[in-house]
Amino acid sequence: MSTAAQYKKILVPIVIIIATIALMMMIFKNPPTSKRSKPSKAPQMTVTTTTVTPQTYQVMVQSFGTVKPRTQSVLFAQVSGQINHVSQQFRAGGFFEQGDILMQIDDRDHRAEVKIAQASLISAQQSLQEEVARVNQAKADWQRLGNGKAPNALVLRQPQLESAKAQVLSAEALLDKVKLSLERTKIIAPYAGRILKKNVDIGQVISSNTQLADIFAVDYVEIRLPIKNKDLPLMKLPEEYRNAHERFEASLNNSAQDSPNTSLISNVVISSDLMGKQVWQGKIVRTESAIDEMSQQLYVVAQIIRPYDGAYNQGAQIKMGQYVTAEITGREVKNALVIPSSAIYQGSYVYIVEEGLLMRKEVKLGWQNGTESIVSQGLVAGDELVLTSLGQVSSGTPVAIAGQAPRQGNKRSPQRKMSKEHLDKLQKIADKKGISIEALMAERKAKQAHRANTTQSNQASQQNKVNN
Repeated sequence: MSTAAQYKKILVPIVIIIATIALMMMIFKNPPTSKRSKPSKAPQMTVTTTTVTPQTYQVMVQSFGTVKPRTQSVLFAQVSGQINHVSQQFRAGGFFEQGDILMQIDDRDHRAEVKIAQASLISAQQSLQEEVARVNQAKADWQRLGNGKAPNALVLRQPQLESAKAQVLSAEALLDKVKLSLERTKIIAPYAGRILKKNVDIGQVISSNTQLADIFAVDYVEIRLPIKNKDLPLMKLPEEYRNAHERFEASLNNSAQDSPNTSLISNVVISSDLMGKQVWQGKIVRTESAIDEMSQQLYVVAQIIRPYDGAYNQGAQIKMGQYVTAEITGREVKNALVIPSSAIYQGSYVYIVEEGLLMRKEVKLGWQNGTESIVSQGLVAGDELVLTSLGQVSSGTPVAIAGQAPRQGNKRSPQRKMSKEHLDKLQKIADKKGISIEALMAERKAKQAHRANTTQSNQASQQNKVNN
């Protein structure tokens, strides 16, 4: 019993070890195979696309600014006195025409000064006439008593005559001066304009150099518009040179030719929503002479012609200091590939559809605004650009185009395109065998199928042996 028990204790571990080794060998020889299915080629989403086509694109540049008058002045009093009359238009916002009397200062003192000056002039003229008579008398006396000698200036009273003439000139100048002061009691509008701010009113006593009002001309208003550096190559700017006025005058003399700056002036539409929709037509008239130091941008100046004329501009009147937006007509770009800016992701790539698959394309933009972009590199005419907003999507995802029937399985053409060198090589082999290229391809496919079947048979037999 002891011997049998000893053998049993030895054999049991050995059997267990042998069984474990055999089981491990079977596991290693028959590893588990995962049956992975190929990714589905069915469309996973439907997208909206547009075909990229070249076109002639009119660039429109957006800008902004505040309205300022082209001509602005401060009216000063040049004489002192009390204001005894004020025009009805002499108020903030009032319109006036050139030559209108805006204000009248009490002129009674000045009229009295004019009469005094007139009296002084009459007295000086009388003194001059008396001196002329004395000169003539002196000449006659010398001729009678001078023994034929030439008289000197003192004998002929020349200094006294010149002094009398000087008195007349002084009296005339004094009269002109007091008449001018009398004219200045009327504050006359220097141009057609509008009152921006008034500082005095009727009954007020003012002195010389008192500020009466701030006024501005209404023939033009101007807006200073910043232009982004990327927009400058696509703008038509009216640059001026030293001899620009000479060319302009020459163009006026020759009616057959237009002004050289006329074709360079950009049209601009100025709008505001301050008091409803307000729209004004204007034009770019000049560029500033320097780049702005703070923004490092070039500023152009737009003018609105006759901004307060109802026949030219409809809606509410434009106000000084009003914030406006401007849409400036730039150059035309030939054969431009224009796409919506919303189709561009992170400013650097877009998605297109190629043979039913979503493909990512890196693009380079030549110009862009808030809604449209001109693509300079990355796309070609005929590409199907995806307009649908996409999230995290992998390139190569099967998609269907909205409004088009999806491709069956999105299968590609079974025939692969071959290079000319490969076709020539196959032709030589087929000529040696005396068959066509199609027959040679069929023969190769049959051999490949036979090899595949043989390999599968060998694998199946080995699997059966292991299982047994």
